[in-house]
Formats: sequence, C-alpha cells, structure tokens
Amino acid sequence: QVFDMKLKRILLRYYPPGLILEYQRRNGEVQSKAMDLLNLTEETDVEVLVAQIAFEEPLISKSRKPMLRKLINRLIEKLEDKQSQKFSAYKILRAHMLPLTNCAFNKAGSLFITGSYDRTCRVWNTVKGEETVVLEGHRNVVYAIAFNNPYGDKVVTGSFDKTAKLWDVQTGECLHTLVGHTAEIVCVAFHPEGTYVATGCMDNTARIWDVATGSCKQELCGHTAEAVSLSFSSRGNLILTGSFDYTAKIWSVDDGRCVHTLSEHRGEISASQFDFTGDYCVTGSTDRTCKLWDVHSGECMETLRGHSDEVLDCVFNHTGTHLVTASADATARVYNVMTGACICILQGHDGEVSKVQFSPNGQKIISASSDKTCRLWSVDDGRCLQVLEGHTDEIFSCAFNYEGDTVITGSKDNTCRIWKDSCFGPIDEDDDYEDDDDTP
Repeated sequence: QVFDMKLKRILLRYYPPGLILEYQRRNGEVQSKAMDLLNLTEETDVEVLVAQIAFEEPLISKSRKPMLRKLINRLIEKLEDKQSQKFSAYKILRAHMLPLTNCAFNKAGSLFITGSYDRTCRVWNTVKGEETVVLEGHRNVVYAIAFNNPYGDKVVTGSFDKTAKLWDVQTGECLHTLVGHTAEIVCVAFHPEGTYVATGCMDNTARIWDVATGSCKQELCGHTAEAVSLSFSSRGNLILTGSFDYTAKIWSVDDGRCVHTLSEHRGEISASQFDFTGDYCVTGSTDRTCKLWDVHSGECMETLRGHSDEVLDCVFNHTGTHLVTASADATARVYNVMTGACICILQGHDGEVSKVQFSPNGQKIISASSDKTCRLWSVDDGRCLQVLEGHTDEIFSCAFNYEGDTVITGSKDNTCRIWKDSCFGPIDEDDDYEDDDDTP
C-alpha cells in the first residue's frame, strides 16, 4: 500500500502544531493527511520525535529526516514565550455611525470585519486601517459575523432582520440571502472546509446552509429557548449549539440528528466550544459554572467552579490543554483541562469580563471588559502583562490574528482599535511549507 504513495511536500501548521503530508498515489491523485503534534513544547527532544515519526510514518524515509528536523524546529520557535512582547495602539477606526456589534479577523490578519446597528458589515485592511468594502443589504442590525477561515474569501452576516447573507470579500457582492428563520439571528459559524455555514436564532432553532447554493441543508430543532452560540468540530462532522433553555446539544452535520443533549446546567448557556480534537467540549452558563463534556458519551466530566457571577465566555487554547473562562465577577480563570484544576485567576479588571481569547501559541490570554480596557495576561502565573487603554466605553470584542502580533478591540465608543506588537518582524506566510524534491 505504501509503495503506491509518494511524498510530494510537507506543509507546516503552526497552531495547533502539526505537519500536513501531501502525497501522490500511483494513479496521480494527490491527497494529504495531518500529523498532529499537540504535545510539542520548547523542551521537546527533537531527535527522539524525528526518530519516532520516521518509525511510525511510512511516507517519511530516512532521507527526509533533516527536512523533518528543520520543520519541527520551526514549529518550536513559534511556541516561544514572548513575555517581553508589548502592544501599542496602531490605528483607531471610527468604524460606524451607530454602535458596533462584533469584529473578526481573517486567518492571515490582513483583513478584519465589523458589524453594526447601522445594518452594514464593513471589511477593513489591517495594515492601512482603511475600509475596503461595505456589505450593505440587511434591513436591521448586523449582529453576528464570520470569515470562512482559513480561506478568507467569503463572509457570513447574521441579522435581526431574520436573514443571513453570504458575501464575496473582494467585490462586496451578496452571493446568497439565507431565508427561513423566523426571528433574530444571533450567531453564525462556517464549517472548517467552508462548504457549509450555520446560523443560530432567537426562534429556538439552528440551521445549516449550503454555501454554494444558499439552500438549507438541515434545520436543527429541539431547543425550547433561543440558540445563542454554535460551533463546528474541527473535523466538521458535528455541531454544538448552546441555548437559553439551560442545555447545549451536539448534532450530526450529515443528517441533522441530535446526538447528545448536555443538560446539567442550572442557568442559560452563554458560550460553548469544541476543543481541537473534537473529543471534548465546554459550556459556560449564567449559573456561574463551566462544564467540560465528553463528546462521545455526552457525559459531564468536570464542573469548573469558582466564579461568583455569570460566566460570559469560555474558550480552549489551540491544543485543548487549557481553557479560560470570563465572568461578570470581573475576573477570568484558567483551568487545566485534564485535571479540572484552576491554575490561576486573572484579577485586575474593574468591570465584567465579556470576552477572552488565548494567543495562538497559548502563552497569553487577552480579555475585554466593561471597564474600557483590554488586558494581556501570562497563562503560567496569571500576571497582568499589559493594559490596553484608550477606549472611552466598554469593550465587548477582542481578538488576536493568527500570528499573534496584532490585536483588534471593538468598543461601545463606536471605534475599533488595532494594536500591533512593536518587536515582531514581518508576518510569515500563514501556510508556510517546504517543497520536497521528487526523489522517491
């Protein structure tokens, strides 16, 4: 079987660390397979790892070892802890006349989008701080927005006008209007392959739509209150929805079947997410707890307590080893996923923390608060590394780009701010790869 396959090239995937092996079959068909290196650290013995991969992976011959060594060292460089990293205000964008609802990066961080009560979504060039195109056509608030990362050529917008729209990023053309919901759309997400898009709605349902045709593929019915969060698993076979009915549900993307109902919370679900492997998922609730679930059995593995007020956000790091929760109690908490232990409490904000995110390499966390600031924290010891000040009203959105050298913040002061790391070099191509020679 192996002799039918010839390695063409190895692509690097920085976050989470991994290699993509691209190979050609004897019939000429080119395929690829991912090799996840989720346990890679700065302490990893590269020689041992190279030997192990060469032993286990028939596509990697002895002559490929030097190349493999070089690539693994590149991945380790990206994991370096840049504690000295400092962000400074780079651009202030007075994005919309009416309040902003959300902002999001494309994968490379070269573009970002903002949604607003002014019924538009705007696409911005990050480096120039200039608007590139306005996506107009909704008849009410544009509330939920997303790029089809990693491709970044389409945007989906979800609106209070009960529709979602798919757009071409370059031209601003509306490709499809997704009609069928009977209330406000409050969350949207693209399938990892970009083939489907999901919408969550105040009509208690979620829907999966075909991106190419704009037709509804599945209607996910079963929640008894608003569906307020959703995410696809990284393999794209499952979708997770969180609802105000105190439950989250895991659904099959193929047939729309509800696989598990996660029903141990005593309050509304505010946030939900799969980890990268798709083995676990997390839910945050107004009952002040977060719960970690086994995706395969649907059972609750851990209840993460400690917050004294509602949990407003919860997210995994790229490798799924840690998660961070944000709360109305003005703190965020970092937990070890395997043990369920709280590693550190991020204290310093003077108002509720509504959003949190890990930096791509997992060494830092950014938090957005109603106290008008964003803070950067060290994951190891919970130290506040930097306060991003300048907004004049509460910040509801914050995000890192894929490289971890740019941050955007969105505020009720109607501005977006771009913050850049002063000590970073130029951004690498985000899908850097090494070409292989054609020796068999």
